[in-house]
Amino acid sequence: MYIGLISDTHGSFDPEIREFLSPVDELWHAGDFGSGADFAAGIAAFKPLVGVYGNCDGQDIRHNYPSYQYFEREGLSVLMTHIGGSPGHYDLRAQALIEHCKPQIFVCGHSHILKVMQDRHFDMLYVNPGACGNQGWHTVKTALRFKIEAGEIKDMEVFNLPRNNHVY
Repeated sequence: MYIGLISDTHGSFDPEIREFLSPVDELWHAGDFGSGADFAAGIAAFKPLVGVYGNCDGQDIRHNYPSYQYFEREGLSVLMTHIGGSPGHYDLRAQALIEHCKPQIFVCGHSHILKVMQDRHFDMLYVNPGACGNQGWHTVKTALRFKIEAGEIKDMEVFNLPRNNHVY
């Protein structure tokens, strides 16, 4: 299965990011969609979507997407929430979910900082795709894509787009 991973779109989904994600089978969104349910529906029309709401999302997004998702893909258990922190510095709510669910992959957003690393304490892969929207302090928009085959992540790729690429 080919997965695309984004977060913190804040109402922006650039054509270049769509093109990078066009070959994926499923898209995961780690929260802060922005711009309401119609914007999220547009992303879901592009690719099958698994998402969670973020702290900037309104009730219309929260009605359609939960605060966290725990699911399995190709033999790997995945926990996704928006505010997660990072290894050694997890948000308390996120850490409680990690301890309860014991995922093999933990996905979060919120920080706008792309980070992928092994968390040896919880024996899981920590993945934050950074931000692919225009709101926030980041200077580069980022997205990830990777394959999950027989319980393993393979061929992870990072997409970078300078934030000043478009005038808003």
